[in-house]
Amino acid sequence: MSKSTAEPVELGRYIVADPMVCHGQPTFKGTRIMVWQVLDDVAEGRSWDFICKVRWEGRIPLASVAEAVRLALN
Repeated sequence: MSKSTAEPVELGRYIVADPMVCHGQPTFKGTRIMVWQVLDDVAEGRSWDFICKVRWEGRIPLASVAEAVRLALN
């Protein structure tokens, strides 16, 4: 099995798509938390504060949720 030579793609200040992490799915930098998981939380009506502090135990900042939503809308 060969290793991918593709470089990570920074999608924003907090979000990256790295072929070596979660099969290249967009994640929050330094974590394996996938952006789609947080967007699902937002769609379910959870508060951004709850998402950051409780659901993901402070591993992502509030601004990262805003960035994920902004990227999803574009």
